[in-house]
Amino acid sequence: MKKVFAVAMFLTSMQFVTAQEIPRISVSFTNVDVSEALHEIESKTDYKFYYLESWLEGIKVTGTFQNEQVSLILDDLFKDTILNFYISDDDQVFLLQNNQIYDSLPDDFFGKEEQVADDEPSYDDLQDYGPLFVNSDENGANRGLQVVKIGKENRNNRRRTFTLNGKVVNTRNGQPIPDLAIIVQGKDIGTSTNANGNYSLELPIGENIIQTRGLGIQDSRTKVVLYNDGTYNFQLNESVEALDEVVVQGNLDRNVETALTGVTLIEVEKIKNIPLVLGERDILKAAITLPGITTAGEGAAGYNVRGGRTDQNLILLDNGVIYNPAHFFGIFSAINPFSTGSAEIYKGNVPAEFGGRLSSVFDIATKDGNTEKFSGEASIGPVTSNIVLETPVVKDKSALLVGGRATYSDWILKALDDEQLNNSTASFFDVVAKYNHTINDKNEIKATGYFSRDEFSITSDSIFDYSNRLVSLKWDHKFSEKTTGSLILSNSEYKFGIEFDGESNDDFDLGYKNSETEVKIKMKYLHSDKHKFDYGISSKLYVVNPGDIVPLSGASDVSPLTIPEERGLESAVFLSDSYEVNDKLLIDLGLRYSFYAALGASQQRIYQDNAPRNNGTLVETQDFDKNEVIETYGGPELRLSARYFLAPDFSVKASLNNAYQYIHTLSNNTTVSPTDTWKLSDLNIEPQEAYQASLGLYKNFEGNTYELSLEGYYKQQKNLLDYKVGAQLLLNEAIETEVLQGDGKAYGVEFLIKKNEGKLNGWLGYTYSRSFVKLDSEFNEERVNNGEFFPSNYDKPHDISLVANYKFTRRFSASANFVYQTGRPVTFPIGSFAFNNSEFVFYSDRNKFRIPDYYRLDLSFNMEGNHKIKKFAHSFWSFSIYNVLGRNNPYSVFFVTQDGDIKAYQSSIFSIPVPTITYNFKF
Repeated sequence: MKKVFAVAMFLTSMQFVTAQEIPRISVSFTNVDVSEALHEIESKTDYKFYYLESWLEGIKVTGTFQNEQVSLILDDLFKDTILNFYISDDDQVFLLQNNQIYDSLPDDFFGKEEQVADDEPSYDDLQDYGPLFVNSDENGANRGLQVVKIGKENRNNRRRTFTLNGKVVNTRNGQPIPDLAIIVQGKDIGTSTNANGNYSLELPIGENIIQTRGLGIQDSRTKVVLYNDGTYNFQLNESVEALDEVVVQGNLDRNVETALTGVTLIEVEKIKNIPLVLGERDILKAAITLPGITTAGEGAAGYNVRGGRTDQNLILLDNGVIYNPAHFFGIFSAINPFSTGSAEIYKGNVPAEFGGRLSSVFDIATKDGNTEKFSGEASIGPVTSNIVLETPVVKDKSALLVGGRATYSDWILKALDDEQLNNSTASFFDVVAKYNHTINDKNEIKATGYFSRDEFSITSDSIFDYSNRLVSLKWDHKFSEKTTGSLILSNSEYKFGIEFDGESNDDFDLGYKNSETEVKIKMKYLHSDKHKFDYGISSKLYVVNPGDIVPLSGASDVSPLTIPEERGLESAVFLSDSYEVNDKLLIDLGLRYSFYAALGASQQRIYQDNAPRNNGTLVETQDFDKNEVIETYGGPELRLSARYFLAPDFSVKASLNNAYQYIHTLSNNTTVSPTDTWKLSDLNIEPQEAYQASLGLYKNFEGNTYELSLEGYYKQQKNLLDYKVGAQLLLNEAIETEVLQGDGKAYGVEFLIKKNEGKLNGWLGYTYSRSFVKLDSEFNEERVNNGEFFPSNYDKPHDISLVANYKFTRRFSASANFVYQTGRPVTFPIGSFAFNNSEFVFYSDRNKFRIPDYYRLDLSFNMEGNHKIKKFAHSFWSFSIYNVLGRNNPYSVFFVTQDGDIKAYQSSIFSIPVPTITYNFKF
């Protein structure tokens, strides 16, 4: 095998090609080493090949050629490789990697014909014609960098820019690195990685110095010599500085640069120091410390976002819907913190791909399994234990993540300040599994399965249980350098049951279930630096079983009852364009058109026009066959937002959007209950609608050490589903006679200041917000509070959250969490009256009064293990006290009539300080 000659001999041998007879040969190869094919060509011609053996390792070739020129044969053999070749006039063939040899200047090198013939080409002109003229930095600043050659040079290609894309992963665990800044040194070119760690850059031909910068990731510089479109995957190391970060933070300048308003990115690893109840790291509980997101009270399930109801939030786990994201009466969320990578919360302008809810989207992503080595994380606490394991299936290509969490003690219920709860039991568990597989540079699949179950008994004769289950599959495919797409399939199910076995003859078993199945195609098209399009289509089938009840024994007086199944189909098409008008103005314009059809089989009740809905106004019952369309709804949904730079680190943003929601909860509770049921829009119940406008200012200080934002919003809502006084919502065949639909409005101002770096870091958030409902009708029985606007159950005007962390050293830190909220509205009895020798309570207008204000202080001391790299596991201890002040915050206020007197009682969840010790370790 011949070795490549020295450069001087190589250049000396090159001469201009003269006209001569071109030899032709016949050869055939079937999956042979390319070196073997070159030997055969040498044996049949006078050609001699020169190359490095390492260039040909692993390359197999196949082809049949009859009386063909050698140059054309080589073109075919090398077409799927980075190899080029040059044939000199003395039959020497030089192989090259990536680049070409030019033995003459291009025809248009000197420009127009009138150019003076003796004009010498400038250095910059030479550089324009490819890597043959690549410059080396005169001061040596770029010497010693890793040099990567991408693509294969084609002498007939006159393009001056090419597309470089790829994926950025963590060297330690193979996880993708999202929101990493990628910048081209000395050129006004840059981008950031998406949630899957993917990036795409349009670069000039030749040499480019690419720099990467990211939170907790070591900065890197790589010299990339670009010959054509190609792919390069970065493997980056973690930075020790990541240990100093404990706050919720996105990537560099994200809060100022993006066009969307009301977006919050939460990274689980950076919230581990926030002191939360019972020491459980909780991504959703951390979210309510941020402006605009709250709950109805301590221990309450569900979230109220910008004055919206709890059913108006779309909570997604790997594209599958979770209907009840709470464990243990709302004390814990149902999302495993160790298996979760990140959560992006949209509470202002929602991307066009999402729909079906009015207030927000919680887009939660499970992290990919480690494709490099076996790893895991676990914790042991006073109430729960948690473990997540990751293992490669095919090294560097696929991995499996499996996680589980469970409670093992009822002791905490016995310590609560509630007589009923003292004699109660409760347990829960959840499991999650994810498989991620990179098939090749163009295809990647991810599959997730999730199941959670809660079981509790408030009284000795009743057992309640509820569960969430979802499966999802995502296939990412790269169609071209500019176009990528995803096919997403998901199925979700939520169900609950009540088993009652008391001393009376009314024992029963009650069950409820709803499910949905969705298919979505989502595409991305990078048209140019100024236009980036997202578009796609989705369709979702709802199936709701409103419930059934059966007697537990033959002696039961309960009659069997089954409420007929409901079905609905919600479909949508969407298109959005991120348009960079100029250096200061960025517009994100999206349009979504949603369409909903209520489907049979079903019986729909028809009521008299201009009359209240009740049994007395029922006209007829109309039957619909299976999959027959009962009623349709739909319309366009605008998603418009814009960002304008007032300064490089100061921007103003505005947004306007509207949405439709075709599914509703039926509940007369203040907060989410496990026995809440869902109702689809049909002939009698219309979909909810909302319109929201937002305007905000965003500013960074001192190199992003401080972030400041001030954002205001106004929201109008239509067809909100509420209930009549004394309504029976469970197992009601004529549910439309018990509910009301009205209007809502909400407005507020959100202020947030964050300190991201330094020994003292954290954030202070303040929200002033109001939320009102109006239930008006010409009929008294369908009118509440005389048809005037009244505060919603979750209207809490003032909300203050302070999260602070102080690091004494790299291993020791202290954290504090302070919360203040206005007490939520309630309805109080204001008098009593006697009628037919019985006493009755007379209540105020709905939500006229408020329970006392809520405030709480939590403290924790955190101790990390040493930071030695070579150790089996890295540990983390947290010693925390929840409710240090022992504040007896009311969860609810209720009234009981005893001996003719009305007495008020206050119920609290945690009325004393609750200490916790939690041990976490990662390996």
